[in-house]
Amino acid sequence: MSRTDAGDEHRRRHLCEIGEHSMRTTSVPQSINEPIVQISGLSHAFAARGQDVSVFRDLSLSIQRGEFLGVLGPSGCGKSTLLQIIAGLLPATTGQVTFEGEQVVGPPPEMVYLFQQYNKSLLPWRSVLGNVAFAMEGKDVSRNDRREQGMEHLRTVGLAEFADHYPWQLSGGMQQRVAIARALAAKPKVLLMDEPFSAVDALTRLELQALLLKIWAEAGLTVVLVTHDVDEAVFMSSRIAMLGRRPAVIDSIIETELPRPRDAVATRELPRFLELRHRLLDKLLHREPAGIDA
Repeated sequence: MSRTDAGDEHRRRHLCEIGEHSMRTTSVPQSINEPIVQISGLSHAFAARGQDVSVFRDLSLSIQRGEFLGVLGPSGCGKSTLLQIIAGLLPATTGQVTFEGEQVVGPPPEMVYLFQQYNKSLLPWRSVLGNVAFAMEGKDVSRNDRREQGMEHLRTVGLAEFADHYPWQLSGGMQQRVAIARALAAKPKVLLMDEPFSAVDALTRLELQALLLKIWAEAGLTVVLVTHDVDEAVFMSSRIAMLGRRPAVIDSIIETELPRPRDAVATRELPRFLELRHRLLDKLLHREPAGIDA
């Protein structure tokens, strides 16, 4: 089967699954009212042409266990930088991040960062299953268990039949599913996602959004999603942290208050969705409407 045929067949199947999923009631992870990640007085600056350029300043935010938090803001406001600092991949200039009460000074093993350029994070010489199993190497997991657990994660993302394929034989959306399966194989408590669907087409984006919400609800993950897409932030998130322009501060924290499970079509037609979309776009376009109900 060619890459194009495989992608087309897979899309037809998962467009049907989106409809089926939207008709089922899915339990939502329950917050136990304690932050799993605490951001306190965070500032970050970098040197450019002999001057310090401030990206953001004095950011403080509590991320609750089991929540789906969207991070939205204008281009260049430091959304991705903030995510890298939370992940322990980049040191902050001032302030700190704690994960389950411990200060983050390096990448915590139970926090997984899913990069925007997912195709570059996959190992092209390894099969799909090999890429997923890679997340379990170096741990106390036997080779047979790595294979069995890897297959289970591939079934979760709908790619079990492609286990022996290589990433370059798959469509972009299917490669992103492999990256998600590998992230799940690491058994994270927190999944950090940096514009993970920006490189795929509109229909594949809908499929991946539905898949991620299903995984989030069933696995009880905490998800932090950085995006520049207002519709995506409103559709996916329970809360949205809105950043202003550089040097950014947190402009507002918005409760989306949309019912779950979210439906790819019906949710986007709800009055609350349209209200949030309108007001957030106004903010991004500097038209500064009246405050958003939080």
